[in-house]
Amino acid sequence: MGAAAKQETLMSATDDTRSIMRRKPIDDIEEENRHSGLFKSLGLWQLTAIGVGGIIGVGIFSLAGLVAHGSEDQPGVGPAVLFSFLIAGLASAAAALSYAEFAGMIPRAGSAYTYGYVALGEVVGWFIGWDLLLEYIAIVAVVAIGISGYLEAFLAGIGIHLPIWMTSSAEEGRGGIANVPAMLVCLLVTWILSRGTKTFGRFELVAVAIKVVLILFIIGLGAFYINTGNYDPFMPNGFGPVLAGAATVFFAVFGYDAMSTAAEEATDGKKHMPKAIILSLVIAMLLYVAATLVLTGMQNYRDIDPKAGFASAFNGVGLPVIATIISVFAVLSILTVMLTFLLGVTRVWFSMSRDGLLPGWFAKTDRHGTPQRVTWIAGVASAFLAGVFPIKAVADLTNIGILAAFVVVCFSVIVFRYKKPDAPRTFRLPLMPLVPAFGVLSSLFLMLQLHWQTWVRFAVWLVIGLVIYFGYGRKHSLMNPDSPRHEEAVEMHRHVG
Repeated sequence: MGAAAKQETLMSATDDTRSIMRRKPIDDIEEENRHSGLFKSLGLWQLTAIGVGGIIGVGIFSLAGLVAHGSEDQPGVGPAVLFSFLIAGLASAAAALSYAEFAGMIPRAGSAYTYGYVALGEVVGWFIGWDLLLEYIAIVAVVAIGISGYLEAFLAGIGIHLPIWMTSSAEEGRGGIANVPAMLVCLLVTWILSRGTKTFGRFELVAVAIKVVLILFIIGLGAFYINTGNYDPFMPNGFGPVLAGAATVFFAVFGYDAMSTAAEEATDGKKHMPKAIILSLVIAMLLYVAATLVLTGMQNYRDIDPKAGFASAFNGVGLPVIATIISVFAVLSILTVMLTFLLGVTRVWFSMSRDGLLPGWFAKTDRHGTPQRVTWIAGVASAFLAGVFPIKAVADLTNIGILAAFVVVCFSVIVFRYKKPDAPRTFRLPLMPLVPAFGVLSSLFLMLQLHWQTWVRFAVWLVIGLVIYFGYGRKHSLMNPDSPRHEEAVEMHRHVG
């Protein structure tokens, strides 16, 4: 298609209904990638490391113990936490295959936001992009809270006890003011990411290798201390809490989603992204299954510390030194999760700003090819959430948003397969449309397991987003022929033509 035809297409759709449903042409993607300002420095194994780094961490070191032990509003599931992970992983696998197909076609920063924009229209893309901004920031916060728990366990192991006012939020009801260690960890991770993608990729590769070795060590050593009596009863409170637990631990099985936001920084996104998505989920699920069996076999689920499960398990079998070592390396391991999702939020924000839906001020990159402005804004926001909210509330908030993103991506891949059957795809998910349809239904089902307060918070955030979209985004979108930034779109289409 020539430049004149593309400009004519861009100038159409002026009424309100068509303007909010306009779709981003897939032909524009490669030209945008060449002029993005982001550096291409990530290979297959670095991408896989980012995916594994995002998936494995707080799920093993914090959420497994939390769901097994239970909380005030959710009974413990005991050893059946294994089933919670498998159910969440099955639902996640359907979405992972959908992401893999899209990533092979559209290697662009933005992930689910971009896929929804291309397949279903601008307002859907906005909905999911705005959703991801909150969810990724909240994920960074909940992981920081998990790190704080292990940091407390480590310091206690060497005789240092932090005052309660600085280790828990006011909402936890323990006499705390703010979780200061969690806030400081958020700011540390923000600084690491601000150094550039190349530096971040190297750090992630090394840190993830250390993490996998640590988990294999925990599994191997812990297996010698399994008491099979701890597996009885295996499902102490029935199947209902297992399903609710699956909705909570779902947080732990979708790091590939954030990894896909780095597609523009991959050396060969179309070839490597699908492989990295599938590899990272397979590796993570194998480790989750083994780790949950060891955790609940070492210690009765009622005695597991919901903040630092494995540290308490090794303390419980008389290995406090190992517990201290685990606490130290758990902090490093979980940092990779924070890095992956902070990378995710900055790239979605960058992409939305580049498209005109948010101010272009946010899309500026520095000499490292890093959008510094959104990096620090997101980092400070995550530090605030980590300081003032308890881990369960933040974890559920992240899950409802990511599940909503999965619904959109799985539905989008069905629509796009039938609307654009001849579009080049380096990966085609099997059993179309059964696999993505299962992803839609299972994600909706898990969303229904979440508490009503989570739905209220989610709805409030989306209403705020719609106000911003209709007040700013729709008017300034590069797809809008009346946009103040329309000349950018015309120039881009001239390059494409």
